[in-house]
Amino acid sequence: MNAIVALCHFCELHGPRTLFCTEVLHSPLPQGAGSGDISGHNEQAEEEEGGIQMSSRIRSHSPAEGASADSSSPGPKKSDMCEASGCRSLAGGHPGYVSHDKETSIKYVSHQHPNHPQLFSIVRQACVRSLSCEVCPGREGPIFFGDEQHGFVFSHTFFIKDSLARGFQRWYSIITIMMDRIYLINSWPFLLGKIRGIIDELQGKALKVFEAEQFGCPQRAQRMNTAFTPFLHQRNGNAARSLTSLTNDENLWACLHTSFAWLLKACGSRLTEKLLEGAPTEDTLVQMEKLADLKEESEGWDGSEEEEKPSSQPEVVEGQELSKSSPEPSLMPDCNSWNVAHRRLSVFRSLRHMRQVLGASAFRMLAWHVLMGNQVIWKARDMDLVQSAFDVLRTMLPVGCVRIIPYSDQYEEAYRCNFLGLSPHVQIPPHILSSEFAVLVEVRAATRSSLYPTLFDDEQSLNKYEFIVTSGSPVAADRVGPTILNKIEAALTNQNLSVDVVDQCLVCLKEEWMNKVKVLFKFTKVDSRPKEDTQKLLSILGAAEEDNVKLLKFWMTGLSKTYKSHLMSTVRSPTSSESRN
Repeated sequence: MNAIVALCHFCELHGPRTLFCTEVLHSPLPQGAGSGDISGHNEQAEEEEGGIQMSSRIRSHSPAEGASADSSSPGPKKSDMCEASGCRSLAGGHPGYVSHDKETSIKYVSHQHPNHPQLFSIVRQACVRSLSCEVCPGREGPIFFGDEQHGFVFSHTFFIKDSLARGFQRWYSIITIMMDRIYLINSWPFLLGKIRGIIDELQGKALKVFEAEQFGCPQRAQRMNTAFTPFLHQRNGNAARSLTSLTNDENLWACLHTSFAWLLKACGSRLTEKLLEGAPTEDTLVQMEKLADLKEESEGWDGSEEEEKPSSQPEVVEGQELSKSSPEPSLMPDCNSWNVAHRRLSVFRSLRHMRQVLGASAFRMLAWHVLMGNQVIWKARDMDLVQSAFDVLRTMLPVGCVRIIPYSDQYEEAYRCNFLGLSPHVQIPPHILSSEFAVLVEVRAATRSSLYPTLFDDEQSLNKYEFIVTSGSPVAADRVGPTILNKIEAALTNQNLSVDVVDQCLVCLKEEWMNKVKVLFKFTKVDSRPKEDTQKLLSILGAAEEDNVKLLKFWMTGLSKTYKSHLMSTVRSPTSSESRN
């Protein structure tokens, strides 16, 4: 957890002071921290707790920790320190403490003040606020404060018994500082319990010392018998005692380092980030609806005999394809296993692969027709090749806009499918061949002179084919086309993007334009706005061009039934419409 835990003290001479802090270092120790690890020196203790190696052979002290008072040091000057070490935790020259987390290679470093000037300022401000203005009722207990600039603070103030102090107690606080407000708030119960345990241990030790001192020399009776002396004259002789003296624990700082380091590690590991998906996409909704329909249909067929459907009418479902019944094994062409395996290698791997095979201009024409919702017809002997082409091309469309008949022995009308695979001998009606709403890709055996370089022989042997793309309305090379087509081509031509990255780009582009489709659907179909307002909306959406409008209207057919019914159910009531008018 990227946080700092600090113990603070309110000194009657100097005000709030930071006594001890533990921070997390993900990188090598800072240069300002000294000359690095001191091997073989100051090896006071090594212990294991929760996978963290505790070691005091850390580093030499910086001026900020009280070894010397330099003007450039972020720490307080020596003249500001209590003579009896009330404002000091580690003695001058003490190297501090470090814990090495073997699992994550993170260091937990403890010293009196952070060495980085910005961190020192943040901790100093949190210390002052925790022991002055940011306190809970009774001046003892937890509180939360902070801001984006100086970090957010969980502070727990408490009192330690001291027989020589005013009111027989001194004021301390343990603060946890971090920049992540949500994380810190979620850690409140954990931090409160663990820090409360540390405080109880400190107060218990101090109470034993206080009771022993009171038993030997009661301070209350002595003060009652002492003549009144102005506090300003006697307080210099009553400097705050160190916390080690109040608790009679010489290993107090090593124990606090252990507790603070474990607190940072445990609090960081108890909460983990989890990717939360937002609302389901339109593709997800459509797929869920199809699965529900299939489940309902299968339940309806239970206990009844399945009726045979005419073989000449392949069944089509949006977003799915159900090809015509396969021929009997006796009617299948006789081919050996090597030919079957070799034929299955002749497939398209991705849109980028298809663009390289067809060529830039032919691919642009084909992609334009796909995005516009026109019928895409492939004529080829290789069924696997046709299927792979449809699998690649369908990635440019929402799932609800895809209607595929993978392979048929007769032409099917455009209303039944927008992707149609045909065998080479099938006759296509002349009006379809000349139509501007259809594109034909004929796959022929390549002649020797037309064989292009075998770029894909290692994986896909497509050099034996010749691809001829024709349409009654060819897309001009200088035509702008829909915006999404230009972005798709830009992604495909960018060789710095891998195929997986391009696939994610397609997902993002489809979701972006489906959001525009949703806005247009509600604006035109639900709210029934006039054409003038619709044109203004299209301009705002950046889709006022003719091709973009056609694309939006076609993609509107791919909206899920769930979304449409939701919009229809939330249409404004007539009373609200009248009140608006």
